[in-house]
Amino acid sequence: MAETRRFVCIVCPRGCALEVDVDVDVAGEGKAVLALRGNACARGEVYGRSEIVDPRRSLTSTVRVANGKRRRLPVRSTGTIPLPRLREAARALDGIVVEGPLACGTVIAVDFLGLGVDIVATDQLERGM
Repeated sequence: MAETRRFVCIVCPRGCALEVDVDVDVAGEGKAVLALRGNACARGEVYGRSEIVDPRRSLTSTVRVANGKRRRLPVRSTGTIPLPRLREAARALDGIVVEGPLACGTVIAVDFLGLGVDIVATDQLERGM
């Protein structure tokens, strides 16, 4: 069964309106890209195809701070996470508590949830009182 999906490419500031013809099997699980239109560059084609077959997102959030001058420390993933596991990953960050001092870029969690990405601090954290 074929269907057309429309979305905006987020790879560059151009924001191309992509149209992707997708062939979905009867069970709704397997997906194949039949045609892709609207991309102005090759990166848009790669993004459009991956968005259908294996959508991924970066994770940016905060973790709790123990004995610090502030309550939360901003963090991000070093790579992308499969979209179906993004909420699970965000919830798992709630279980992480850090203490200072930490430099910006310090790895907070290695191979986070077995996803092949690390969680790193995006700001420095000074020692608490």
